[in-house]
Amino acid sequence: MGQKVNPQGFRLGVSQSPISYWFAKNRHYSQLVIEDHFLRSSIYKKFPNAGIAAIYIERQVDTIKIDISAARPRQLLGSFSKDKHLYTGIQDLREQLKISLQEYQAASLPFFQKKVTTKKSENTKTSNKVNDNTLSELVDSRDLVSHISIGIVKLSDPDTSAACLAESIVEQLEKRIPFRRAMKQAVLRAQNASVKGIKVQISGRLNGAEIARSEWILKGRVPLHTLRAKVQYDSRTARTIYGLLGVKVWVFNDD
Repeated sequence: MGQKVNPQGFRLGVSQSPISYWFAKNRHYSQLVIEDHFLRSSIYKKFPNAGIAAIYIERQVDTIKIDISAARPRQLLGSFSKDKHLYTGIQDLREQLKISLQEYQAASLPFFQKKVTTKKSENTKTSNKVNDNTLSELVDSRDLVSHISIGIVKLSDPDTSAACLAESIVEQLEKRIPFRRAMKQAVLRAQNASVKGIKVQISGRLNGAEIARSEWILKGRVPLHTLRAKVQYDSRTARTIYGLLGVKVWVFNDD
């Protein structure tokens, strides 16, 4: 079971906390999940070298609070503006996210209109159109975001984070470093950071082989079936000249 279930989702509510904090009705839940994914992917694409370990999103009425945990927060902050007493990187990121989110909501509105139309047609079996009241209720219930708050938290020790270790392995693989050396360096960094256990797995056309295979290395103890065990997990994709390589990292810190 530990090989088929995401370790973080398996421990959610026991030893792991959710990365999104908000509540929504059933018909709006899927939409907000897609918007959270859109925000996270936008931040990851804009700052690929910031060493982002996690992005926490909290929603309050018309406000979205985003907390970014990164190993190199300087890339997120940007330069300091003496006139506005704020970091320009945070200002630009906040404005760009607000504009892109509003455009994304406007583009995705026809999909949810169609979804509501289908649901109503199934109930009434008489019409496939949404009346003005239903449409206005849909628009009012998904008010456009008027404020986005961004907070940045620096990781105290990136070598104990599964996301940072996976990102370093991906960078080495894309630079054509042998995969075994990349795996051993990640394990050595984690052991120097005094973690209790680490497991690294790489799958794909390793070293350009025609037949794809999986190679893994385990040091220490990684209890995948123990719910109280705090196991960090992250998966990344390395784009090499031979194809895509999947990288998975498990890090066991403490009970």
